[in-house]
Amino acid sequence: MTQTTVTPPDAQAVPPADGPQLSPGLKQRHLSMIALGGVIGAGLFVGSGAGIAAAGPSIVLAYAASGLLVMCVMRMLGEMSAADPASGSFSVHAERAVGPWAGFTVGWMFWVLLCVGVAIEAIGAAAIMTGWFPGTPDWMWVLVFMAVFCGSNLAAVSHFGEFEFWFAALKIGAIGLFLTLGTLAVLGLLPGTDSPGTAHLLHEGGFLPHGVEGLLVGLLASVVAYGGLETVTIAAAESADPVRGVARAVRTTMWRIAIVYVGSMLVIVTLVPWSDAATAKAPYAAALDRLGIPGAGQVMNVVILIALLSAMNANIYGSSRMAYSLVARGQGPKALGKVSGRVPRRAVLASSGFGFVTVLLSYWYPDTLFTWLLNMVGGVILVVWGFIAVSQFVLRRRTEREAPEKLVVRMWGFPYLTWVALAGVVGVLALMVRDADTRSQVLFTGGLTVFLAATGYLIQRRAAR
Repeated sequence: MTQTTVTPPDAQAVPPADGPQLSPGLKQRHLSMIALGGVIGAGLFVGSGAGIAAAGPSIVLAYAASGLLVMCVMRMLGEMSAADPASGSFSVHAERAVGPWAGFTVGWMFWVLLCVGVAIEAIGAAAIMTGWFPGTPDWMWVLVFMAVFCGSNLAAVSHFGEFEFWFAALKIGAIGLFLTLGTLAVLGLLPGTDSPGTAHLLHEGGFLPHGVEGLLVGLLASVVAYGGLETVTIAAAESADPVRGVARAVRTTMWRIAIVYVGSMLVIVTLVPWSDAATAKAPYAAALDRLGIPGAGQVMNVVILIALLSAMNANIYGSSRMAYSLVARGQGPKALGKVSGRVPRRAVLASSGFGFVTVLLSYWYPDTLFTWLLNMVGGVILVVWGFIAVSQFVLRRRTEREAPEKLVVRMWGFPYLTWVALAGVVGVLALMVRDADTRSQVLFTGGLTVFLAATGYLIQRRAAR
């Protein structure tokens, strides 16, 4: 691979991205299903329970509010990615808009986030398997899953696309069936069940049982569940028609969020008491139990396992492409830049290896190093969203002057909604600082941001000289 040189901070152009050297092996059906399935993750199936316990029925408002923020972020990212597709996605856009140090910072932050995510998902998936097969060690299942998905990502990118296509199809089928049955039960049309009406929504402490404070805690919990949508813009660079792929994926974001997230929360808090311990632990299983579906807990375990493995597969893919893109722009170790068979295999191995080391840390130092890593990446997604908003504001102005025909996807209400989205990101970070449970995450994330920004700026200055 030809090593490119980092441009000075005031230059508008960025060295050629890595897209042309990678295989355009993803089909439109892969991208469409990645976009649909990417919104359905373990954060929704498991993490939503804590939000429901904190906010009660108002969790519906929390998911709707954070969903509006995510829709704006994805629209901005879609505008930039459709104009200039690159497997570095928002890292490339930040470099073009702000400077190489910004691309370096947000790119490596996201890489760390995805690698730690691989570890979390592998641990969660192993816990489900040991529940089904008592006596088997966790590490064995972690090793199996790491080997399978590292192997799938070392092969042609179409293999990743096929894995995600079927994973997403299963998740969409499961959530679709849940919403159908839940809606019928809410309306009293499901045989053997009576409509709960508004009993759980309004008569068990009210719609805001813990007041505005509980709503804010639920808002923080809901933001985390939306992570992962960005992968589709990374994957689009390896499709035959990236512009069309990104445009279609972004345009369906609104109804996906409304139906999957907000719709699910509304069904759950209408069907079952929000204060029930079973709801906080496993909200979807609690709702299925209310419908009288036998073995609801095991059904949800299967769905959650699929969601975990899907996220694990996508995170290995996304982290490897982000690392490769950074190296292609002179912002990472050259050894990771080699492409074999149109796949950045060294970047795949490095990303998988970091994830596996993180798994080991969770066993060796569960209360120290692993917790530190989790805290360090706790607010990374918000920092990424902030960079996306700033980059879109700058690049939209520039594109309108230089190449308006590239604006296939346009951010709504520009520039006002861009500013609103940026204010929303800052507001959520302020809420995290205010909350004692999440304050350490912001501090660790802030430290990581400053460290990477300083490192990126030094690299930028050295390259300029």
